Amino acid sequence: MANIRNLKKDINYVLGDIIEAVYLWELTNPGKETKKSEAIIDEAIDVFDELITKINLKNIENYKQHFKAINQELEEKGRKLIDKINALS
Repeated sequence: MANIRNLKKDINYVLGDIIEAVYLWELTNPGKETKKSEAIIDEAIDVFDELITKINLKNIENYKQHFKAINQELEEKGRKLIDKINALS
């Protein structure tokens, strides 16, 4: 982990790409219901807020371990969101 700024950029890029993928799905499937896709976008925004809040915590004993856990959480939650996008039909 290079620094906090790069972790914040990674979070922004990953979740931004997920939201963009949902919008692309909505554009390519105009006749489909969008409630599920909107829920994915809302969940991505919630994940973003949650991870940024964790990054900004000040009372941390082991910063390296803390940020590594945040990076892992980003990967796990990002994969779950991608799976949800793939399951849209």
